[in-house]
Amino acid sequence: MKRHLILLSFAFVCALSWGQSPQASDDPIAGQLFPPELVMQYHQEINLTADQSKSLHDEIQKAQAKFLDMQWNMQSEKEKLVLLLKARPVDESAVLAQLDKVLDREREIKKTQISLLIHIKNQLTVEQQNKLAELRRKP
Repeated sequence: MKRHLILLSFAFVCALSWGQSPQASDDPIAGQLFPPELVMQYHQEINLTADQSKSLHDEIQKAQAKFLDMQWNMQSEKEKLVLLLKARPVDESAVLAQLDKVLDREREIKKTQISLLIHIKNQLTVEQQNKLAELRRKP
């Protein structure tokens, strides 16, 4: 049960950072990867082993801790950007420099997300991946 709560909380945080959760059919990258909530939802159907489950759990926990720190840092950078934008007149060079910091944080977060999804995919057998892809297409 604890593992399921961790996975769900991570999935929620991932969805927040992407703005919305991309559907595999809409996004060719997402179509090649398997989010933690999908693996968790169908863990019995794909015969996820205890070793795979533990490995995935460990990877998700590690990424989640890193991800939350990055989210915190990004929020701080966004707040600085907002303050700069409130000025009259707006200092364009300062705003653009701060925007670069915000975009760097977003890039780090997305890179961490993709890295986690790659780790998840690499833990699954080809048969498990095929089964998940099939299950994902079902309405």
